[in-house]
Amino acid sequence: MTTPQAIIDRFPKLDEALVEARLGRPGDRPRVIIDTDTANEIDDQYAVAWALLSPERLDLEGVTAVPFSFAHHRDELIASVDALKAAQAEGDTDHFMGGLGGWAERLVAQDKRAEDVNFVSAEEGAELSYQEILRVFDKCGVPSEGKVFRGTPGYLESLEQPIDTAAARFIIERARAEDDRPLYILAMGALTNIASALLMAPDIIEKIVVVWTSGFPSYAPFSNVPSLNLVQDRLASQLLFDCGVPHVYLPGYHVGAQLKLSLPEMERFVKDKGAIGAYLHHLYTNNPLHEMFAITDRETKSWVIWDIINVAWLFDESLVSTHLTRSPLLDDDLSWQHPEGRHLMLEAYDLDRDAIFEDMYRAFERAPA
Repeated sequence: MTTPQAIIDRFPKLDEALVEARLGRPGDRPRVIIDTDTANEIDDQYAVAWALLSPERLDLEGVTAVPFSFAHHRDELIASVDALKAAQAEGDTDHFMGGLGGWAERLVAQDKRAEDVNFVSAEEGAELSYQEILRVFDKCGVPSEGKVFRGTPGYLESLEQPIDTAAARFIIERARAEDDRPLYILAMGALTNIASALLMAPDIIEKIVVVWTSGFPSYAPFSNVPSLNLVQDRLASQLLFDCGVPHVYLPGYHVGAQLKLSLPEMERFVKDKGAIGAYLHHLYTNNPLHEMFAITDRETKSWVIWDIINVAWLFDESLVSTHLTRSPLLDDDLSWQHPEGRHLMLEAYDLDRDAIFEDMYRAFERAPA
């Protein structure tokens, strides 16, 4: 269900001039928390490493772990594989339209069963993310003590029941800190930690800016179901667009999707950049989603490093093009609606792919052995 008015009424109503100011460019070395499902695939690791290797450009106060799981695809994937096999048995695959058709086709072509695909639970994903954050800190030679926090083991089931975790409490604590600077939360996964913090302490919207990547542009006519970051916790996603918190929205499709990285680039610009470069190269060449999605001919495939868009926006206004617009309403089908009277948000519509990677590569040059 969309966010009830009684929940929205708990949040302070921010003056539009304040919101517009918050959505302007960050000052020098802005205060930052990174909220990330780091073990989900391989892109968050690049984003966290870029931030850790750029201490002169941000004041990184901490990193919070986010749950993740692809298990919501299980039933549809099994049904798609069964439908494809039935079509093949009848000699007709020309019109196969399974919802996860490409994935199903690869599994069938490799004689693999959908039932055997390993889907971690959200709780397992949260712990894997926590451990992966620690690993990236270590590879970058940055101490992690007091900087990394476990997040929620699952997703919101009710807006009346936020999930009280170390991550949510850390977000609240830092938002309420005696500091005139706003706190930027770079959100790179499901919004459960952030939504829980907002529900536990609605006053923090006066001090934070949420920078989130997910979904389609707010003007797109499509359902956002394909967006993993958005679909996993529907209540949290709806709350972000409804509660009035200053919000920088960075669509994955088809803005962040431009951030493709190839194996030759990895080997030329990343592989030999210290322990973190070697680790990122290992992840690229041992991508867990290649196995999950049954992807073959991997050396010819590029990969989207989605979540570096958050860091790019924070660091340099020339890297990500944005415009002020009105926050849409995310309906129960996860499509955009545009009622009157909505608050402002900042939305990306393009980026400079080459300049973003060049900036990140320069940071990797500073990586310790």
